[in-house]
Amino acid sequence: MARYDFDVFTLGGGSGGVAASRRAGAHGARVALCEDRDLGGTCVHRGCVPKKLLVYGAHFREEFQDAEGYGWTLQEPVFTWRKLLAAKDKELDRLGGVYARLLRDSGVTVVEGRGRVVDAHTVEVAGKQYTAERILIATGSRPYLPQDITGIEHAITSDDALSFAELPKRLAIVGAGYIGVELAGIFHGLGSHVTMLIRGASVLGGFDEDVRSFLTEEMRKKGIELMTDTFIRDIEKREDGGVSLLTGGGETVEADAVLFATGRIPNTAQLGLEEAGVVLDARGAVVVDEWSRSSVESIYAVGDVTDRINLTPVAIAEGRALAETLFNDNPMQMDHTNVPSAVFSQPPVASVGLTELEAKERLGKLDIYVTSFRPMKHTLSGRNERTMMKVVVERESNRVVGCHMVGADAPEIIQGLAVAVKCGVTKKQLDATVGIHPTAAEEFVTLRDKRPDPDERLAAELGHDAAVPPRR
Repeated sequence: MARYDFDVFTLGGGSGGVAASRRAGAHGARVALCEDRDLGGTCVHRGCVPKKLLVYGAHFREEFQDAEGYGWTLQEPVFTWRKLLAAKDKELDRLGGVYARLLRDSGVTVVEGRGRVVDAHTVEVAGKQYTAERILIATGSRPYLPQDITGIEHAITSDDALSFAELPKRLAIVGAGYIGVELAGIFHGLGSHVTMLIRGASVLGGFDEDVRSFLTEEMRKKGIELMTDTFIRDIEKREDGGVSLLTGGGETVEADAVLFATGRIPNTAQLGLEEAGVVLDARGAVVVDEWSRSSVESIYAVGDVTDRINLTPVAIAEGRALAETLFNDNPMQMDHTNVPSAVFSQPPVASVGLTELEAKERLGKLDIYVTSFRPMKHTLSGRNERTMMKVVVERESNRVVGCHMVGADAPEIIQGLAVAVKCGVTKKQLDATVGIHPTAAEEFVTLRDKRPDPDERLAAELGHDAAVPPRR
């Protein structure tokens, strides 16, 4: 008889947990997975998928407006929020069924309920205990609400924002990371007046500075109100159901709802991990090695719960690599370098590789190529929207170490460039590539003018070499 009930027991039915469990089951492992909400996790039900569907819906307002420049005469369009929600929910229900079928076809036993680790080989779900040779933690992350703000209980998070009963006429969004700017674009496009309150001077902290400043200006041009260098001191609920926000500077902002997009934290609370000997970091993330193994030899973790790179495709890749290693005699590690990412803001952002600041700190002398232009589409639409592209090159090797774009189709374009950057493409090779005309993408292979380096210009004025030395 088998020593354990299962070869692996997975806590969490999101992208990473499902990917690992399916792959392990396909290799013949006895697998169980527990989930207390919806199979597919945040990405399918409260994140990537519903968000992208709503992004598509929000784009139509501008498309209708732009059509006039191309000879179309349209009646005033009417938007119905509940129709969009119903269509979105129908698709999510379908996807939930697909995930259940995929797990079933892979021989995975699905247990409903929230799991808790009892010890290195035991999981408890809904009062029943299961044993497993290995345990996989794939419980993802959850929205963070700062608890030092009076009235924070009146705020909502991204978990709630995609299912408003009624479209808010006025929406306040606190925070300007990727979730904040995506939701701002969605609700602005659907007709809400959106006010963003952010602590810094521009959106998307952590991204390249040119990307941040460019997107900030484009969002303002669209009519999204940005209150910068601002923080919230107090939230009051109004009798009419709305909210009143008091900022640190004494200003008030009235809205129908306030949405906090102030980041996400690893979902490890009350899982019994620390009691079982699993080491967590200061943010509550499971500390793992390059094989996704925790401090307890039989317990592994993948995805956002490890707080490495919090992206759905990364969680899937980590999960598959783990299953290959453990159950297919095919040792694999997820390579976390040069992972591309996108922000479905309006206009969208996409990047791969290093920001200019990161490259300067790690590599030293750089060549920077930046361009911005009005997309061909808007020469007739009349819309005052621009596109920005940037390439970061290590001077000594001529290697392209970063590509960044703000503008229509940025995620689609950067996905292709990510292959090249992953393979170590040089600027010379980009220059030798023939562009597809007329497209925005061809601009990436026609960039010729370098941006002047301020350190080198200063050095020339002073008559000596004052360039920043490389840091190794």
